[in-house]
Amino acid sequence: MIYEIRTYNLKPGAVPDYLKRFSDGYKVREKYSPMLGMWTTEIGPLNQVIHMWGYDNLQHRADTRSAAMKDASGNWPPATNDLLVSQESDILTPIKGSPEVKGSQEWGGIYELRMYTYQAGDLRAVAEKFSEKVGGRAALYPVAGIFTSELGNLNRLYQLFPYKNWAHRDELRGEYLKSGVWPPHSDAHPLQQLVRHLIPAPFSPLH
Repeated sequence: MIYEIRTYNLKPGAVPDYLKRFSDGYKVREKYSPMLGMWTTEIGPLNQVIHMWGYDNLQHRADTRSAAMKDASGNWPPATNDLLVSQESDILTPIKGSPEVKGSQEWGGIYELRMYTYQAGDLRAVAEKFSEKVGGRAALYPVAGIFTSELGNLNRLYQLFPYKNWAHRDELRGEYLKSGVWPPHSDAHPLQQLVRHLIPAPFSPLH
């Protein structure tokens, strides 16, 4: 299983219009493969829309996208180019032990996407440390996924965590930090870190 994370940078004020247009087109797109989730940034780089899709492999991705674009309705992809500033796409693979998410999940109104970039050659060892701990973290509250980048921006570890609300985030972080369940520790340290706090789109399967 592979995952594609797509980051769209929009013009200021364009997010509501983008979501409306995308929602209309998604009625066509979901016939070919469902979206994992879609979010807008609340804290971090603003005016961003982030969505994730799951595929069996790169060929499945190519075939699915091609079929959706040829749909007789003509409603995919949505007409949003006038709202876009830039787009970015990365292909991710889940680390060992990362839960496989299927279908709609009601996990909360806040998602935290943590992106750590490591020195080339360090990511494999880091992923192993996270694999050892992810089960304990998921036992406290569901983990939406932990991934490493395979194509696009390389040497990255992605962590996606849902929370019921801001108070739940603070409570849960206090619990796992006190107990030592999370976070993992390794000899490798990130060169860069970026944390986004996200709000699920109204039609996001993860919400």
